[in-house]
Amino acid sequence: MVEKQDILVKFGRRVRDLRSAAGFSQEAFADKCGLDRTYIGGIERGERNVGMRNINRIARALEIPLAQLMRGL
Repeated sequence: MVEKQDILVKFGRRVRDLRSAAGFSQEAFADKCGLDRTYIGGIERGERNVGMRNINRIARALEIPLAQLMRGL
């Protein structure tokens, strides 16, 4: 049986990849989102179960639609 990757880990990798591609450091991105850097780090490591309001903040900071942020999850 193939074990599926946890959704939190997949989401975290997606956020990290998009953040990096946009040229943001973790600290600058957290500031743009209005969130703490350690919280963003926890998201990117798959340690945080992110609420919809914060998912929306992340998408807005990346200037992409929610659907694009969630693509491939």
